[in-house]
This record gives sequence, C-alpha cells and structure tokens, in this order.
Amino acid sequence: VNTISFLFFVRYRALIFPLLIRAGKPTPFFTFVLALLFCVFNGYLQGRSLTTYATYPPDWLGDSRFITGFLGWLIGMAINIHSDHILRNLRKPGETGYKIPRGGMFEYVSGANFFGEILEWFGFALACCTIESFAFALCSLFILSSRARQHHKWYLEKFEDYPKDRKIVIPFLY
Repeated sequence: VNTISFLFFVRYRALIFPLLIRAGKPTPFFTFVLALLFCVFNGYLQGRSLTTYATYPPDWLGDSRFITGFLGWLIGMAINIHSDHILRNLRKPGETGYKIPRGGMFEYVSGANFFGEILEWFGFALACCTIESFAFALCSLFILSSRARQHHKWYLEKFEDYPKDRKIVIPFLY
C-alpha cells in the first residue's frame, strides 16, 4: 500500500498535473534539471527502501501508525489537489494579472498547496516508518516552507488587501 500511494502521487504530479496547467511562465531549464534529478534520486531511494529493506508485521495495515499516516497522506493529497485547482482557476480565460487565492486552505495559509504536499509526505513517512521516507518528508518541509515564505512575502508586497492573518504554510503556526 505504501508503494501504491507513492506511485499514485508521482503519477499525479508527473503526468496529470502538467496537463492541467494553463500556459504560464516557462520553467528555467536548470530548475527543471535539478527537480528531475531530485525526483529520480528520491523515487529510487523510496522504491528501493520499500521493496528491498522495509519489513512490516502481518498486521501492519491495522497499526495506528499506518492508519494515521495513510489518512495524513490522503488528506494532504486532497488539500494539494484542491489548492492546485484553486490556483489554476484564479484567472478566467484571456484574463491577465495576479489575484489573491481564496477558499480551501488558502483561507489559513499562503502556501496551501505546499502545506498539502508537506502533510502528504509526513503521512507517507508515518505510514512507512522508514528513515528514507522521513528524510524525504523533512526535505519537503524545508524546501516547500522556503517557497511558501517567498510566495507569502510576494503576496504581502503585491496586494495591500492581502489577509494579514494568513500564516505562511502551517495553519495557525507559521
């Protein structure tokens, strides 16, 4: 099940999500290469860990760590997909300019999509209970929190009416 949840996310992020994006700014080639290398390395690390080294007792799927982790992963993915939907639909076709995202977790944080992804990977880490999955969750937290902080700062500078009580990426905390 852990491997299936990991593969489901990778398929969404690598195949479905890019097809849903409307035309926007091109991604710099260097950024693309770094992201590709990171994803290939991480995919190998997670896959190898789960298929070769991780061992679970027969009743693992009923263990509270697995159930809590799987629910965290599932809720995080739902938040991530919903937040991506909100961002993709900020502008109507032909419309230009920037808008403040509203609805869903954007009512609480500037980086709702990032929050969803962080929650996904910490849920995945708890469900897997491997050092590799925990390391990836931490990497996701640090990288995505940094991006969310940049977005939050940009929103505050760009929009005078940006909600001042929104946190950066972790609801009610940061």
